[in-house]
Amino acid sequence: MPPPGDRFLTIDIEATCSEDGSINEAGMETIEIGACWASIAGDPIDTYCTFVRPVINPILTPFCSNLTGIVQSDVDAAPTFSEAAEGFSRFVAKHRIAGAVWVSWGKYDHTQLVRDSSLHGISFPINLDHDDAKRTFAKVQRIGKRVGLAKACDLAGLSFLGRHHRALDDAINVARLLPWVYGGHSLPSSVAPRGLVTCPLQ
Repeated sequence: MPPPGDRFLTIDIEATCSEDGSINEAGMETIEIGACWASIAGDPIDTYCTFVRPVINPILTPFCSNLTGIVQSDVDAAPTFSEAAEGFSRFVAKHRIAGAVWVSWGKYDHTQLVRDSSLHGISFPINLDHDDAKRTFAKVQRIGKRVGLAKACDLAGLSFLGRHHRALDDAINVARLLPWVYGGHSLPSSVAPRGLVTCPLQ
């Protein structure tokens, strides 16, 4: 868990995927980046979103489009990852202050950005320490196991805003959960009896 601060960059990545295994994990590419600078209270400061054009598997699968709502024309007109990373890095620097960290709901987003940066031969676009908010949420709230983003919003009594698996919507919802991850807010007492304490943290 990062030291207490009041500036967080929440990031969500959507990537190419398939239902039949034709796109394996190593072949996944970013197709959308969503980010939200926010305070520890979850108040948004600024947002960023861009589609990204994949190069290994440039044609989106029906499964991917159904999951994300991202269609072929969205990525066809988008910059490549290396091009998108330049604008994204400028957004990161725009609101960066000492002690700021970037967070994602799980490790996947960090892994995917590392993968794409390596594929395109560029530096990692975020010069901030990273924290897995999914892990920290489970630890701080003592719920025993890590839960998905939509479930975490439900546990905190928040209605999910926007569409799940759209990068900016997910990033904003992660920002809304910051008070329960780092800000000392507790989940409602009714959460404990739901059986969430039976599985140890991994």
